[in-house]
Amino acid sequence: MSSLYTRSKEYTRSRKAQSDSPPSSPSPIAKTLRHERLSRLEAATNPTTSDSSYSDRASSRSSAYSRRENRLAALSSRAEEESNRDYKKLYESALSENQKLKSKLQEAQLELADIKAKLEKAAQQKQEKTSDRSSMLEMEKREKRALERKLSEMEEEMKILTELKSDNQRLKDENGALIRVISKLSK
Repeated sequence: MSSLYTRSKEYTRSRKAQSDSPPSSPSPIAKTLRHERLSRLEAATNPTTSDSSYSDRASSRSSAYSRRENRLAALSSRAEEESNRDYKKLYESALSENQKLKSKLQEAQLELADIKAKLEKAAQQKQEKTSDRSSMLEMEKREKRALERKLSEMEEEMKILTELKSDNQRLKDENGALIRVISKLSK
């Protein structure tokens, strides 16, 4: 009884939802269903008095029910077979797709590992180069400083040397003058 109640409850809900929508012309299926209901209603309200027609109607009804049941059974068995086949096909296709995806994932993971290794190697080489460059720069700076010191020392030596040359030239001149004086005195 509760299942009937829930059905009627669902039915009223759907009817309310349909009544909310704007009115439209009835579909051809609805027209045929209404026509069949009306014909059954007329047949029920106008029963014939002959027993043979009543038995004919009953036998035709039972044969119609049996045909309907046979049709439904055939449809349900076909639907079950198709659904079983469909499930099997779906399972097989999903399984093959999973295998393909797994192989693609493994390839992507291998490629990722390869790229990571290359990236680490490049980073390490760059770090070595920068450390080499920094050590080379430090060495170059030291050499430059040493050369600058030597250059300043040499410049100072050059100044001293020019002073010594000028002193030496002056002393030579004085010496020459003294020699001339001594030679004049000794004559």
